[in-house]
Amino acid sequence: MSMVNAFSREDFERLDKAERALIARREKVLGPAYRLFYEKPLHLVRGEGVFLCDAAGERYLDAYNNVSSVGHCHPRVVEAITRQTAVLNTHTRYLHEGIVDYAEALTATFPEALSQAMFTCTGSEANDLAVRIARFVTGGTGIIATELAYHGLTSAVAEFSPSLGESVTLGPHVRTVSAPDSYRHSPEEIMEKFGRDVRAAIADLKRHGIKPAMLITDTIFSSDGIFDGPRGFLKPAVDAIHEAGGLFVADEVQPGFGRTGETMWGFERHGVAPDIVTIGKPMGNGYPMAGIVLRPEVIAEFGPRARYFNTFGGNPVAAAAGKAVLDTIRTEGLQQNALVVGRHIMDRVKSLSAIHPAIGDVRGSGLFIGVEIVADSTTKRPDAALTTRIVNGLRERRILISASGPNANVLKIRPPLIFSRENADMLVDALGNVLKTL
Repeated sequence: MSMVNAFSREDFERLDKAERALIARREKVLGPAYRLFYEKPLHLVRGEGVFLCDAAGERYLDAYNNVSSVGHCHPRVVEAITRQTAVLNTHTRYLHEGIVDYAEALTATFPEALSQAMFTCTGSEANDLAVRIARFVTGGTGIIATELAYHGLTSAVAEFSPSLGESVTLGPHVRTVSAPDSYRHSPEEIMEKFGRDVRAAIADLKRHGIKPAMLITDTIFSSDGIFDGPRGFLKPAVDAIHEAGGLFVADEVQPGFGRTGETMWGFERHGVAPDIVTIGKPMGNGYPMAGIVLRPEVIAEFGPRARYFNTFGGNPVAAAAGKAVLDTIRTEGLQQNALVVGRHIMDRVKSLSAIHPAIGDVRGSGLFIGVEIVADSTTKRPDAALTTRIVNGLRERRILISASGPNANVLKIRPPLIFSRENADMLVDALGNVLKTL
């Protein structure tokens, strides 16, 4: 999955001399593990709102970046970070009202039972902390995730992030289940199958002497191909892990903070009650910030006995950035905007499918949309090659998206929450033009 939209050595020879020189410098000092997006990589120097600018001054519509969730360099967030940086930045072992203010504002967006927060710097750290707590609370080690999930990069979390590829080994305590496929299965099949698969994974863990600790899902299945429903289908699986003595962890790093439009948090669309929610990426609008929100009883024993400290997690500058993001989502009505503009995008792309049969399915919620590209609409056979050409064709038209899914054939549309109908029309018009040329 991570290689769906990656720059390759074959692409290198097609670049101009200056681009090749910068890439060579980058590879020499950063090493071989990093990846670049697109056949022709972007050299970005500035961002504002929904646009990014490259070194040549060309402007690109960003329909992919959920890190800057309220828009690149949002003035409210920039001002909050700048103001707090000029006054104080330290850690959570000192009292600071701003940290408490932010934690109160954040937990107020969750159901009442989820009332305590712990802060980290990255989503990987947040999921790593969730694992520690789940193991402590349950006494188990077993983890269940979906087949192409991405939950982070720490050693513990990479073991249940199959999307990192075959070279990153899954832990012996990890079992994977198929993500829901609303394009190929009926709602009734999905409701029954996902719960059944989780129960089978629990049984297999127990058969190997492994006590289940947690089930973790990204609640819109971002890396698995973006599946938003049917609503409520998670409940049988959550019931199963609770019956087995494990916890349910909702990974809201990608779908959270109003992105799905209908609700602030993706799990709310399914009527389930997580024990722990992990959050990150859009939390600070680009400032490194993440954390967990959880039920107090889950942390009651872990906290006093295991302690927790993170030098930068929850620092005053991070709290200022996070509070500015929450305030912006609320005052600018961005959750509602995600709902309205997202529906507009999906309606227009569905209209394109009548002209272009390569569009097999359009799905999602709010401003998190998947468009499945197929070689045959009857057999629903995936077309990864065409998907790559579409993504790069849009990049040449200065529209940025990516792709995901087990067959690398799902266009991943995930713009900042401030995306307007005008921005949406630019995106869909460009998609139509690319499909026409292909």
